[in-house]
Amino acid sequence: MASISPGLPIERVASRVGIRRPVRVRVTKYEQHDAVVLGDLRLRYIDVRPRAECGPPMVLLHGIASRIEEYEDLIDGLRPGRRIIAMDLPGNGYSDKPERPYTLAFLEDAVLGLLDHLTVRRADLGGGSLGGHLALRLGHREPGRFRKLVPWAPAGAWEPRRVLGLITARWTHELFWPVVWVQSRFWYHPSWRGRRGALLDAFQHYREIHGRPFVRMYFELVREQITTSLFPIAPAIAQPTLVLWGDQDRVLGMRRGVERLVSLLPNARLRVFRGARHSLANEVPEELARELDAFLGAPG
Repeated sequence: MASISPGLPIERVASRVGIRRPVRVRVTKYEQHDAVVLGDLRLRYIDVRPRAECGPPMVLLHGIASRIEEYEDLIDGLRPGRRIIAMDLPGNGYSDKPERPYTLAFLEDAVLGLLDHLTVRRADLGGGSLGGHLALRLGHREPGRFRKLVPWAPAGAWEPRRVLGLITARWTHELFWPVVWVQSRFWYHPSWRGRRGALLDAFQHYREIHGRPFVRMYFELVREQITTSLFPIAPAIAQPTLVLWGDQDRVLGMRRGVERLVSLLPNARLRVFRGARHSLANEVPEELARELDAFLGAPG
């Protein structure tokens, strides 16, 4: 486990919570843009457009408390003719962090707002963890807009954990660092060679953007996801769906949950990565890219 130092005191980071671009951490090599959606919400995004596009754009949604750079290696591995759109979700990364309630519906609205801004009427949609949860929810919400869905290790692949939700409701701002330290132990398999570097990068990122709106986002979305299940809406999600899971990712009964989720989705199959944990785009980006390319390029 990488050594993690405590975050900066809140008074020392207050002036930096509005930072718009990475400063002390790894930054995407793709051109960064800003879009204002939902009236006054600024989102950082990238729009990787090949000279000759094949098929609809692929929209990638990151996990909780993450950012565009989570998918850098995955984007590099996708086939050259595919247009890729990725964003920092509200409250995350280097997008705006308004002081307001954070809900899954708010994040969905922001994704749709960015696609409207880019005049993208039809797309494929994927993402891991929180991103996978949102991909399935958006596929259910706007079935005509999203052609194929690719969630991996999706949050919400469980029955609601209401007692755990009540516990998280008592978390205070000061608990962010110990809570995220514990959570981070389950992101990557201990044998993955990039684990230490990925953890150091993640915690340096947190120190750079840390502030009350960011912590509020984290706690409120953790709580909503713990208490929200995809199972009730899954039978109505008719799009072709590829669910991916690392067989070492077992927190909150993920194995049983993804198997049940796939059984409830009308047009889905499951691909299991042996020896991988939760963050597939980091641990196995080349294999994940191949699976996405094959699935998105197949008829249907």
